[in-house]
Amino acid sequence: MKDVFSAHRHEGSTVLDASRTAVVVVDMINEFCKPGGKMVLPGYETLMPQQKELIAAARKNDVPVIFVVDSHRRDMRRDREWLKRTPHCVENTWATEIIDDLEPQDGDIRVIKHRYSAFFQTDLDLVLKDMMISQLVVFGVVTNICVRSTVHDAFFQGYDVVVPHDACAATGPREHVSTLYDIATHFGTVSDSGSVARALSTGDAIQNLVFEDDMASGVAAQ
Repeated sequence: MKDVFSAHRHEGSTVLDASRTAVVVVDMINEFCKPGGKMVLPGYETLMPQQKELIAAARKNDVPVIFVVDSHRRDMRRDREWLKRTPHCVENTWATEIIDDLEPQDGDIRVIKHRYSAFFQTDLDLVLKDMMISQLVVFGVVTNICVRSTVHDAFFQGYDVVVPHDACAATGPREHVSTLYDIATHFGTVSDSGSVARALSTGDAIQNLVFEDDMASGVAAQ
């Protein structure tokens, strides 16, 4: 059945200004990606070419790279995430280290979060405002939880948000497509990593993904 409510969205494109843009990499840490992690999302390796391309484009164009890290203190009586999920990402352990594959650098910014959103009671918004950033490229894991929560809060706080769908992974194909559809319709722009990386260098307009049935099938297969 056609989504007549969401059909009222404004179509258009987004132009990234590298001087006002930051790349936000969500939860690409050992706990969620590497063998031995408590909550490993299978197939993180498929994201590496796209994520590396985006990070390389950011570094080439002096765009800040921000790594967001889920981290939890050991002795909290009522950690909200641990009420819903198995205890994970204990602070100052191997679990909360950024994966080596992405080659984080000393000059990168690290934001520690204790909830799904990278904005909730962190200093991310303050950091971005101090850098005069108004546009964000957000990707990582998982699409339908921490990426989604971060994108929502970014939109609520006035940032233009672009999500490269092939640099994200969800808990399943249905969740991936549904979340990206909602982001493209209500919260930001959904594109692919190649287009976003080029746009950081050239300033070319990024077209928002239109989720026809065949397009949704292709995104789910990523």
